[in-house]
Amino acid sequence: MTLILTRVFFFALFLLAVYAVQRFWFVRAWTSIGSFSNGNWRFGLHAGLLALAAVLLATLLDPLLGHGVSRLSLGGFHLGKTLSTFARLWLAASFFGFLAVESVGAIEWVTNVAARLRPGAVANGFSPSRRTFFQYAAAFAGGFPFLAATYGFAAGRLRYTIERVDVPVANLPPQLDGLRIAQLSDIHIGDYMPPREIARAVDMANSLRPDISFVTGDFISGVGDPLDVCIAELSRLRAPLGVWGCNGNHEIYAGVEEDAERLFREKGMRLLRAASAVVEHNGARFNLLGVDYQRDHMTRSEGDHPGPMLQEIEPLIRRDMPNVLLSHNPNSFHRAAELGIELSLAGHTHGGQVRFEIVDHSVSPARLITPFVAGLYRLPMHVSGAPASNGQQKAALYVNRGLGTLGFPVRIGVPPEITLLTLRRV
Repeated sequence: MTLILTRVFFFALFLLAVYAVQRFWFVRAWTSIGSFSNGNWRFGLHAGLLALAAVLLATLLDPLLGHGVSRLSLGGFHLGKTLSTFARLWLAASFFGFLAVESVGAIEWVTNVAARLRPGAVANGFSPSRRTFFQYAAAFAGGFPFLAATYGFAAGRLRYTIERVDVPVANLPPQLDGLRIAQLSDIHIGDYMPPREIARAVDMANSLRPDISFVTGDFISGVGDPLDVCIAELSRLRAPLGVWGCNGNHEIYAGVEEDAERLFREKGMRLLRAASAVVEHNGARFNLLGVDYQRDHMTRSEGDHPGPMLQEIEPLIRRDMPNVLLSHNPNSFHRAAELGIELSLAGHTHGGQVRFEIVDHSVSPARLITPFVAGLYRLPMHVSGAPASNGQQKAALYVNRGLGTLGFPVRIGVPPEITLLTLRRV
């Protein structure tokens, strides 16, 4: 009950924030139009503004309206998709633009207060030149997110990058040193991830000549997305030790986790669902495990989540060989390290899709849900039955930034990723 109330509270907070931001921009636009001297222009622009507001509201309510807006077409032109794209870009850019303008306003207020307190200052501390400067600064700061969103949609989300990473793995046999793993994640096939783009990523992964390939979940975004088409494209992955995967949260939300498993099997791949397989390479072996999406709020209490993360694979963990885990949610890493799993591979975060560097700190929305945003992480590994080694060895996690997008079709500072992981002895 507490969890439900918390979600309702944050959803209400989200709606309030959306309303506040949109009201901010609407009032500013309405006021600016009102300054036009020509009455016909004022009427036309005010009418256009009201129409844009109606379109934005309709696209926001589209899921509740049976997706009627997104299906609109005009001849061969997909009007609904265009409107939906515009609305999503506007929501993202307007929010950051609002923060930027308000930040400039706050700085101006502080400088005005400081000017009034300065010895010998005029009564109100007003400076026309300072006011003009901050007006231009607010215009620039408020406009930048709109330019960035346009870039992130038109180019940033399609700039696939190959990340080559050496991963230190505890207990790795010498024969497995140098094993090459290709990882894809978070495909999200749909309007913003057509099959041709998946095919391009698959070709890039194949060009790396990996020994084994992994796909760590979220093949789709929602009900109705072409799961079979996505998996057919992924079946073109080539690796001597095979292609393996796990389900993400969106397969579970859409109720297609069993379909994904079946399609993997039909295409000669294997989707691991609370299952394991021993993989042999150069005469040495490792234990490959996979799980469906692990919810962050799993506890030992009664209800929908009857146990802690990774409880279903505890009996499958081996101590006579290293373990590699495919788990879509990187937040399972703490539990994996406690269980003595040497290497975990995850996705889920998309790297936040947007990232900014402020001084020497990276700011990403993904930090609101996980400390494991993207890249390589290590934690002390605890091996049951071996207290003397507790904490001396490190478990490793690699979080892939994914290929697709969700919510807002934008990537800024977080390019989509194909990963080549090379295992190394420590």
